[in-house]
Amino acid sequence: MTAFVRNQWYVAAYGREIGRELFARTILGESLVFYRTTSGRVVALADRCVHRRYPLSESRLEGDTIVCGYHGFTYDQGGTCVFVPGQARIPRTARVASYPVVEQDSFVWVWIGDHDRADPSSIPRAPWLDDPAYTSVSGMEPLAARYQLLVDNLMDLSHETYLHGGYIGTPEVANTPITTEVDEDRGIVYVSRHMADAECPLFYAESTGIEGRITRWQDIEYHPPCLYLLHSRIAPVGVLPNADGSDPDGFHVEIVYAITPETENSTHDFWAVARDFALGDQEVSDFLAENNRTVVMQDVVALNLLEKVIATEPEGYQELSINIDTGGLAARRILTRMAEAGAAPARPSEAVPS
Repeated sequence: MTAFVRNQWYVAAYGREIGRELFARTILGESLVFYRTTSGRVVALADRCVHRRYPLSESRLEGDTIVCGYHGFTYDQGGTCVFVPGQARIPRTARVASYPVVEQDSFVWVWIGDHDRADPSSIPRAPWLDDPAYTSVSGMEPLAARYQLLVDNLMDLSHETYLHGGYIGTPEVANTPITTEVDEDRGIVYVSRHMADAECPLFYAESTGIEGRITRWQDIEYHPPCLYLLHSRIAPVGVLPNADGSDPDGFHVEIVYAITPETENSTHDFWAVARDFALGDQEVSDFLAENNRTVVMQDVVALNLLEKVIATEPEGYQELSINIDTGGLAARRILTRMAEAGAAPARPSEAVPS
């Protein structure tokens, strides 16, 4: 059984997805309905009328209230019923659950857990997605597999060589050793792979215009359970950052995944690619959007297949792990600890990736 971490912020949607139409999404097995008020604030409520369970997402907005499409029970932004048909008295229990919501870095985050523990400063950051110094493309793909399989996939990028050859994978990715660090206090896993002389994959050759071999850095920063950041640096061979840390001759791509469990065996796979070059070039944006979605779909096909395999394997089956799995194994340990404790790791609000 998949262990959820409930006292945690999760990405429910991109901000662009939620407007004045009722929007349904299931998160951690809970059906939610989202909408924007007339002032623009996002509201999240349980997607089930307290009367006869009719989905509120199949109902209608009237001002900033939802009118149930079955019997007319009407709910305000906090989930309190403000109208019951046929009687003046509103039952005290006539309310649906509401959920804390925060908009940040182009995402709509929702808190699934105890309201008194919902600290917005603990939301991990992906600031490039709202930064005018970057141009971003993004999307979301449904995954018919448990979220831990996506975490495993993203923490071990050696699979790029074999699963994503012709797009982002080259032989050097699998053949270059990694370094892994775990910040136990903040609950963050870091995995780095620096390639000094590598083939330039199509994904970067077409977007940057680099010809020939490259220096390629992949620095992973995983904030369990919900946010994965891949800081990617690409430059011609031998071109390194300056001693002061500036890097005018490098191309920088920030790849972001928001990992949101839908059910025990399905996941919302949000992805985004932000770049600090060719900012106004729509052809580059279109290329990166199409190619990254292709890569994501290759992962989706593989992970959906793995979910089916896991469902049929005998109890007690033991998998094999090797050096490339150190980051993924560290992530598993943290996720298990978080699920058992029912708590999120401490994340100081000032700790924002630069």
